[in-house]
Amino acid sequence: MVVQYMTLGLAVLRIRLHKCFSHCLTHFHNLACCLESCFNFLYGLMGSWTAYLISVLYVEYRTRKEREKVDFRNHVIQWFEVLDGLLGKHWRNVGLLFNCTFLVFGSVIQLIACASNIYYINDNLDKRTWTYIFGACCATTVFVPSFHNYRIWSFLGLVMTSYTAWYMTIASLIHGQIEGVKHSGPTTMVLYFTGATNILYTFGGHAVTVEIMHAMWKPQKFKLIYLVATLYVLTLTLPSASAVYWAFGDLLLTHSNALSLLPKNGFRDTAVILMLIHQFITFGFACTPLYFVWEKFLRVHDTKSVLKRALARLPVVIPIWFLAIIFPFFGPINSTVGSLLVSFTVYIIPSLAHMITFSSASARENAVERPPPFLGGWAGLYCANIFVVVWVLVVGFGFGGWASTLNFIRQIDSFGLFTKCYQCPPHKA
Repeated sequence: MVVQYMTLGLAVLRIRLHKCFSHCLTHFHNLACCLESCFNFLYGLMGSWTAYLISVLYVEYRTRKEREKVDFRNHVIQWFEVLDGLLGKHWRNVGLLFNCTFLVFGSVIQLIACASNIYYINDNLDKRTWTYIFGACCATTVFVPSFHNYRIWSFLGLVMTSYTAWYMTIASLIHGQIEGVKHSGPTTMVLYFTGATNILYTFGGHAVTVEIMHAMWKPQKFKLIYLVATLYVLTLTLPSASAVYWAFGDLLLTHSNALSLLPKNGFRDTAVILMLIHQFITFGFACTPLYFVWEKFLRVHDTKSVLKRALARLPVVIPIWFLAIIFPFFGPINSTVGSLLVSFTVYIIPSLAHMITFSSASARENAVERPPPFLGGWAGLYCANIFVVVWVLVVGFGFGGWASTLNFIRQIDSFGLFTKCYQCPPHKA
């Protein structure tokens, strides 16, 4: 049972790790080492905090419904349903809009990352063609019924990303600094806030928190596992990002995928292959909540036929596939999603929802889970929520949204939509 808790809890850790390796090296350049480390700790703490809030709201909602004799044996609870049950249909609609949009683009990023990574093993095909191929491969996730079926894959994904992190650290140190390496750090406000927003996105991996908690025997344990996961993420990303930045410096600004800078050998190919498998699993994680929403819309969520559910899910994959071909901007799309979607989906909405849910004295008195004493009770909890909302709204959505959108538009102007091979060598592009 302990293994089940850990593997399901580490699912979110695995999602975070893929985000870290897909673009943490670029934001290390954008922010420089010391400042980047501070943002990592701050956003890691904020991410763990909102994961705690979501888990509290989930337990509150489920307990209330079970008291009403509602049966969830053939039904997966989702975030928008928690908002609906606790706050009403308007909150449900807002949560559904942001959550689904975030998960769609999160899945898009997986396809882009797959094409970007495999290109460094086999560049006989351009990245767009690889996107076609991996889009078809990832479509097979429609046959995976639920998060229960991802337990062992979550553990394997953890091993894969751990290998990749330490490979990047060791390979960079062995490689040494390139000739004339420069570490200029952020030279413009756009680079500064783009880097900060990438970290916000990195620690905003809990758009699938409720679905994962629902797959656990004791979802109350999720918040502790999530905190441990955050600490483990830092032990992998900070050494690898520091080492690669030390070795290659400003080159990271024009190489969104840091693996492209490391020498081609068996160790790098192994890291790429493991990350491909990892990204395939992460695609399934990001898409499964979308599958559930679509099944409920078509009223086939309760059916036991795997084939019927798989056929119903297929239309979800097609627009994701198409968007990955339109916007293949590996790196810039991550910060844009982080500022415009993650800011609300993962940070602002859960904080506001928690404050409103327990705004009345009776709700606080009858709460299933009360804030621990070291937080300062309800007053301390509300202060923390207000800080998260204001900080993310101003720094993440405001300045981060401005910088990320501007950077994204520049990529479109430079490369165009449907670009065949983003950031490929001239003779290949």
